[in-house]
Amino acid sequence: MNRAATEPNNGDTQARVDSWVWAVRLFKTRSAAATACRAGHVRVNGATAKPAQPVRPGDEIRIRNNGIERIVVVERAITKRVGAPIAAQCMIDRSPPPPPREVLATLPQRDRGTGRPTKRERRETDRLLGRADS
Repeated sequence: MNRAATEPNNGDTQARVDSWVWAVRLFKTRSAAATACRAGHVRVNGATAKPAQPVRPGDEIRIRNNGIERIVVVERAITKRVGAPIAAQCMIDRSPPPPPREVLATLPQRDRGTGRPTKRERRETDRLLGRADS
């Protein structure tokens, strides 16, 4: 087997942030990664990242995707999409654990398709929660 296939871009010390998060399988497509960067959902070392911002080993990347925050540290800069075992070696995952199922079950949820509350429902909710009328 070709060594370059198992260890992509050994000589590279940096990669584009949109390419890197796609290559380590944090986004399904590179265009989705670039869109998330433009929308401000990707932060590198605490600052909002544009898609072409370079990342280097040691950089911390925070991604907000589908309501879940992922915190990863770059171990190795890669630009080509690789298999899951190699992708896991290219980053250190420091994401907080997901909330327990008991907490998720207590959060209020609407039935699918019911949409936003009506003005009457909002007023009833405000009265129930003791909020002052404005």
